[in-house]
Amino acid sequence: MTDFTMQKDADGVAIITWDTVGKSMNVMSRDSMALLSDLVDDALADDAIKGIIITSGKDTFAGGMDLNVLASIRDESGDNPAQGLFDFTMAGHHMLRKVERAGMDPKTNKGGKPIAAALPGTALGIGLEVPLACHRIFAADNPKAKIGLPEIMVGIFPGGGGTTRLVRKLGAMAASPLLLEGKLNDPKKAMAAGVIDEVVPADELIAKAKEWVLSEPKIVKPWDEKGYKMPGGAPYHPAGFMTFVGASAMVNGKTQGVYPAAKALLSAVYEGALVPFDQALKIEARWFTNVLMNPSSSAMIRSLFINKEALEKGANRPEAPDQKVKKVGVIGAGMMGAGISLVSALAGIQVVLIDSTQEAADKGKSYTTAHLDKGIARKKVTEEKKEAVLGLINATTDYAALEGCDLIVEAVFEDVGVKAEVTAKVQAVTGPDCIFATNTSTLPITELAKASNDPEKFIGIHFFSPVDKMLLVEIIKGKETGPVAVAKALDYVRQIKKTPIVVNDERFFYANRCIIPYINEGIRMVKEGVEPALIENAAKLVGMPLGPLQLVDETSVDLGVKIAKATKAAMGDAYPDGEVDEVLFWMFDQERLGRKSNAGFYAYDEKGKREGLWEGLAAQYPTAEDQPDLTTVQHRLLFAQTLEAVRALEEGVLEDIREGDVGAILGWGFAPWSGGPFSWLDIIGAPYAAERCDQLTAEFGERFKTPDLLREMADKGQEFYKRFGQQAKAA
Repeated sequence: MTDFTMQKDADGVAIITWDTVGKSMNVMSRDSMALLSDLVDDALADDAIKGIIITSGKDTFAGGMDLNVLASIRDESGDNPAQGLFDFTMAGHHMLRKVERAGMDPKTNKGGKPIAAALPGTALGIGLEVPLACHRIFAADNPKAKIGLPEIMVGIFPGGGGTTRLVRKLGAMAASPLLLEGKLNDPKKAMAAGVIDEVVPADELIAKAKEWVLSEPKIVKPWDEKGYKMPGGAPYHPAGFMTFVGASAMVNGKTQGVYPAAKALLSAVYEGALVPFDQALKIEARWFTNVLMNPSSSAMIRSLFINKEALEKGANRPEAPDQKVKKVGVIGAGMMGAGISLVSALAGIQVVLIDSTQEAADKGKSYTTAHLDKGIARKKVTEEKKEAVLGLINATTDYAALEGCDLIVEAVFEDVGVKAEVTAKVQAVTGPDCIFATNTSTLPITELAKASNDPEKFIGIHFFSPVDKMLLVEIIKGKETGPVAVAKALDYVRQIKKTPIVVNDERFFYANRCIIPYINEGIRMVKEGVEPALIENAAKLVGMPLGPLQLVDETSVDLGVKIAKATKAAMGDAYPDGEVDEVLFWMFDQERLGRKSNAGFYAYDEKGKREGLWEGLAAQYPTAEDQPDLTTVQHRLLFAQTLEAVRALEEGVLEDIREGDVGAILGWGFAPWSGGPFSWLDIIGAPYAAERCDQLTAEFGERFKTPDLLREMADKGQEFYKRFGQQAKAA
């Protein structure tokens, strides 16, 4: 079997069908690209063939390029990886240009055979770039289908001609949300945006495409005709000039200059708009190669595509039978429990939502009602879907309703005694095979498991708030947690379409262990007299989505106080954050609890809109006359997180650095451009990282002390992914 096959019918239409072997969605590889090229050559050379349709044998069209191909090309290209990547990219351009020209005379634009793309469903990345090279794009009327170019989301940009063709088809302004934001549309919206040409009933897709192919249509693209002018104006057209000025400002405003792909894309568009089409493709290929050679791009592809996908497919799942969840009990109908119920019901899982009062349980279920009502208002959810999802949730106070549950997710108040009481109540009803999971962000799983009648079936599942929006779920193994419980948790997370990481039980697990030092370092600097605006902007300029002070406001000052008190009680004299507590407790005493109280490190208006940093902060902690340089502030904030990630690996809390990187980006937004803390250390190099830690330790204290593992790797000149990556493990 091959990924592309061709059938020539009696009407003179060659139908090329894409059906990647062994994959649920088509992906493009080097071999399949070459095969498509050969089949197009065959059809164009056959006098009996009047036109071509490119379609899919699956219910989707294609998910894009196999990004592992790009890594393998770079590795195979020896001393000149850039040349290898450029040649590969240009080979793709030549193939798609052949589709686009379709045998037309290069001087007169006469002749040629019409080529249509027929998309039964989702078409992403190269899965849209191939159709964009065709002469007409038909899409089935499938509202679940997504059509777009999401490459920017994993640190690259559309380099298979999509950038050049979309800008020439729509104009730079109209193309910008599709290219720079990776915006995806359903077929009707894609047609309204001008990306595709026609939406037809699914059962008429091939027939409509064939009808068009046989109609002897004009097939020359606008940019191949004399007198072509770019929609909206080229860079030196009055309207186009303003577009490009605005685009440059927007890109730098959104990326803060740390995402190379967005800047390279804009350069490719700007430079390509000034030259003929074929030259523009070459410019696109050069900038695409430039991005692929940037370590940020490689790290983002690895973490946000390859590693994320591997974890979602169960890369670290223990050997165990299928543990798909049929009925889940959610104990506690507060914000977390309500969110867990929502995502479970949306996945088709039967839910029992329990709280101490019927009013509280009903309120928890109403969270799902409100979510679905928003979907109905946006025409993404039907009344029938709403009724079906709500029908899966039984909101009650009766623990007897938990009978038959194969998974329990407890999400009650963060108190060992309360959780122990609930555990006993649940296990009085559930069967011996039911897995019990506690949703906690701080309490040790091994300690909580003491309340269980079977610690082997007790596990931690740490959801991030809000549950329906946050992609990461942290699964925590207690000292006695068994493999079936881990498999059940992983299979459940896959069902609800989240990304799991599995860690071992230790204070704050992994995510909070790393994010708390980031927050604390920001607060420390406030006490030192560092300008709060410098702290916040330094964080954003290095790629963090929120500065540490804003993050405290979002999570609440009183939560920080509670965590500080609990940590100090557990650590005693070893507690290192007294200076942080001085500021945090003072804020608490001022009743500035963060966004929820409309008063925190930031000032807020009556509607809760953030208005800027609170002036009273400077009155209590005056800014010093001498301010640190930007890089020092950024390094303090980044190393505070990164060193905890290294210690987590060193101590066995993390078992896989892939989980460390993916978890950091999805869990708390660690500078996505870097690929995560371990990828960042590989980018800057272990020797430099160790040297910088020594400098920070000398100036700011032992919290920046170089971990033994990092010191060893620095001495040996090692990289984390070469030592601990999956390839190293396999070797």
